[in-house]
Amino acid sequence: MNLLAFDTSTETLSIAVARGAGLPVLERTGPGGAQASAALIPAIEDLLAQAGLTLDALDAIAFGRGPGSFTGLRTAAAVAQGLGFGADVPVLPIDTLLAVAEEAHGVAGVTRVVAMLDARMGEVYFAAYERVGEAWVTCAPPALGRPEDAQVPPGWAIAGNVLELHGARLPAAATQVPALPTARALLRLAPAMLADGRTHGAAEALPLYIRDKVAQTTAERAAERARKDLHRPAAESSS
Repeated sequence: MNLLAFDTSTETLSIAVARGAGLPVLERTGPGGAQASAALIPAIEDLLAQAGLTLDALDAIAFGRGPGSFTGLRTAAAVAQGLGFGADVPVLPIDTLLAVAEEAHGVAGVTRVVAMLDARMGEVYFAAYERVGEAWVTCAPPALGRPEDAQVPPGWAIAGNVLELHGARLPAAATQVPALPTARALLRLAPAMLADGRTHGAAEALPLYIRDKVAQTTAERAAERARKDLHRPAAESSS
């Protein structure tokens, strides 16, 4: 099965190409965020050329649909739409938090994961997944909230890019796994989803937004500063 996968939902751009059984996956990473919009298509073209594939030889195009960076999600969806339309290839939108869980499983073998991605403004995106056999079951769908709002059952792991940013505010967890929604993780998830008939036409390559705004009001910023001051250690606040 020939597959192209990419994710631009975080500050890291991740692209991978699978070329059928027995051949190694080809990968490329780079700066994400605003830079992904200019870098993604040339990087895809280079990686497909390296793989000896053309777009119309692909069985599907998988992409991280969100949640994540607004700019990154729009970039991924637009590129998936354009490539899908141009080559008449189906698209496979995959939740970025599910890709985080899959990456954590590949790295650390965890099977019960609360996946988290930084959402800025002191918040995180989070969802809970349990691996049953070779498939993931969604135990809590993607949501947005403060790090301490996430429910982490005993024995579950936290995985994502929030450990350094929000470590002191995270609930207790059996294991903590730094992980991103990589294109390689998307490739591992894709075959089972393809078998379940979960591909779409290019017009349905749409981002998944959880937050409906990207900036705080003045009052919200003041409230956030007050909340941080309230929880700051006394020695620090008096210095």
